[in-house]
Amino acid sequence: MWERLGTMRDLGRVQEIASVLIRYGFGDVVRRIGAAAALERAGHLLHWHAAEEGLLQLEVPARVRHALQDLGPSFVKLGQMLATRVDLLPPSWIAELSELQNAVPALRYQDILPQLIEDLGEDPDDVFAAIDPVPIAAASLAQAHRAVLADGTDVVLKVRRPGIRDTIEADLRLLRHLAEIAEAELPELRRYQPVRIVQQFGVSLRRELDFAAECRSAERIAANFAGHGEIVIPRVYWQWTSERLNVQEMLDGIPGRDLAAVDAAGLDRRQLARTGAGIVLKMVLEDGFFHADPHPGNIFYMPDGAIGVIDFGMVGRVSEQRRFQIVRLLHGLVGQDSRSVADVLVDWTEGSGDIDEGRLQEAVDVFVDQYRGVPLKDLRMGAMLVDVTALLREHGLSLPAELALMIKAFLTLEGMGRQLDPDFDMAGEARPFLERAMLARYSPVAVARRGKRALGNVVDLLRDMPRDLHRLLQYARRGRLHLQIEVTTLKAFGDKVDRAANRLTMGIITAALIIGSSIVMHSNGGGFSSRWMLWVGVAGFIGAALGGVWILFSMWRGGRR
Repeated sequence: MWERLGTMRDLGRVQEIASVLIRYGFGDVVRRIGAAAALERAGHLLHWHAAEEGLLQLEVPARVRHALQDLGPSFVKLGQMLATRVDLLPPSWIAELSELQNAVPALRYQDILPQLIEDLGEDPDDVFAAIDPVPIAAASLAQAHRAVLADGTDVVLKVRRPGIRDTIEADLRLLRHLAEIAEAELPELRRYQPVRIVQQFGVSLRRELDFAAECRSAERIAANFAGHGEIVIPRVYWQWTSERLNVQEMLDGIPGRDLAAVDAAGLDRRQLARTGAGIVLKMVLEDGFFHADPHPGNIFYMPDGAIGVIDFGMVGRVSEQRRFQIVRLLHGLVGQDSRSVADVLVDWTEGSGDIDEGRLQEAVDVFVDQYRGVPLKDLRMGAMLVDVTALLREHGLSLPAELALMIKAFLTLEGMGRQLDPDFDMAGEARPFLERAMLARYSPVAVARRGKRALGNVVDLLRDMPRDLHRLLQYARRGRLHLQIEVTTLKAFGDKVDRAANRLTMGIITAALIIGSSIVMHSNGGGFSSRWMLWVGVAGFIGAALGGVWILFSMWRGGRR
């Protein structure tokens, strides 16, 4: 599989990845995916004894985090995305990967200036009254500079790192290849669907690289909160914003991590926690479009008690059907309706593979029983969601990416709420939103809308049925009606039979060449004709030798699959 890697640059990156994995004690993984053999064939050397003793003393999740940090921006982002997959990884892994930091050394202002001029269309000094050449923040994809508009407004310039897209695309190509190999060679990783995860990661990362898309997401959320004073979203200055540059209003608030400053400003911590919960719950349960990374670094507490939110590069979407399933799940837990809970989990994990619904139902019965008699106001949503994801992991099931993002957002929100207020009750805050969602689901307008949609589907089906039946009968009369059934195991068996037949055919041809060449070389004759027959016999033996080598190589390669 490594032969599909087309360039020496890719092999150089493979060697770098392999060296990092070996240093952190994952040399066995390098061998099992075949990277070591591919590098050795290409003349690249690996230092197998490079693992550092101190690093080997760390737990596996910690070693993985350090390895991802050393491998650069793409792998750091991958680790951060995996930290949202609470349905796939246990809490110890989630906690460790959540520690991954984007902080990297900032580029000099002179290094980003040519790209800044290109994006603005003129010299930045002609656009802004002042620009601070020292960045206020630097991450793996971008860095931010404070600036002042001509009217005195403070703004932030978020500038994408020059050349980062080419680096990201190369790493995504390599990650996709590694995921394919891991899924084929490491059976214990197949349940995590590495290829699918890398595909989702690529979509998410490319979206983060597009700052214009980030700004459109910000404005969509701002429109959803029109008339709500509890949230502040920075204004976007579109005349200077593009794919590589984001010019937005600077928020003058207290960073989410500085709780001492919150107390010094006299802000009500309990009210801030409730305000934050209301914002996220409205995004998820009412709007279906939410900020998927509401960690303290993206939050500001404003002087008037509102909450400022920045960085909309990672957003999630929840359909109306998914929102209703969340409501059903919570009400099923409180109402001891384990069948309803199991149905929701099966719907959520559709496409995860074979599901033993009987075994799942038994596990859900036990899971629901622990909440018997617990009113909604006393339900700890964070603990409940952790238990749900643990149950899914035990059954080898995984959630759709948008639901994993939603659960991670809820867990992050509840953690921040408890930092602000130890008595923060996430489920209590969610109660009115859940009730409104339930009422909205069965409101006359919603029922009529769903009925209209269903009626339209039925009408379309009835309208198209005569035409489809007519075509079916025409194909049957003309003998062109085909029934195609694909059985994976039968196809694999057929491939094996085909390879065996090819080897048998080559063996017969090789044997025929040997016999024919022997007869030709021992035939009577003399002069030029004899010498000609001799060369024909030699050519036959050479062909037979090559055929024998091909058969041996084919058998060896087939045995390694």
